[in-house]
Amino acid sequence: MRFDHKVALVVGGNSGIGLAAAQGIAREGATVFLTGRSPKTLAEAEKLIPGARAFQADMADITSLAGVIQAIREAHGRIDVLLINAGVGGFASVRDATPQMWDEIHAINLRGAFFTMQQALPLMGKGGAIVFTGSIGGALALPGNSIYAAAKAGLRAVVRNAATELVGEGIRVNMVSPGPTETPIINRNPGMDAAAVEGLRTMMTNAVPMKRLGEPEEVARAILFLASGEASFITGVDLYVDGGCVELSA
Repeated sequence: MRFDHKVALVVGGNSGIGLAAAQGIAREGATVFLTGRSPKTLAEAEKLIPGARAFQADMADITSLAGVIQAIREAHGRIDVLLINAGVGGFASVRDATPQMWDEIHAINLRGAFFTMQQALPLMGKGGAIVFTGSIGGALALPGNSIYAAAKAGLRAVVRNAATELVGEGIRVNMVSPGPTETPIINRNPGMDAAAVEGLRTMMTNAVPMKRLGEPEEVARAILFLASGEASFITGVDLYVDGGCVELSA
């Protein structure tokens, strides 16, 4: 019960890694608020997590979090754990990338993530923990991944700088960067049909030294560790949960 009596906000907690993290932190005692874009999956998440409150919000619209922030302020007056997980994918070669693709991906993966943290900070204080979900895409070179990689590499820079700024307030800021993981985002890459998605899944599996995709729960366990008191002397890190992709590629 590492999160007993804690208040947690899981942004993008309605599916995949975010849902696994929301379920895990609730099992360990936290009161959970979560957000997502899909009313259907939000309703399903509420059923899976007793006592959780779900709010529809889109990180691309930084004003859409106002409702959940106000609800937490009125009910508890604080956020102890902030998990920023929402993200989108997208592949395009350097020749084919468009300004629209750049803006759509960065609006969520980088700009939205940063301003989500900023909006939550007034409710956070000493002992607070923020964990972003990054990606090994920010560290590895992969053809067609420039836009996504740039956003996640930028998010890594945000984590380091925010950790430096907030350490004096007793707030820890860390990142977990998954490798290829079996989540719905694989099926939501713009411009990719079912055959292309399956080809992408095969390519990712072959690139993992363990020769399999990760499971959301495996990534969530690392997120909860960094969010918990067990990681009380850790801030500013980027923890790879990737089956050896980064560590064994050198």
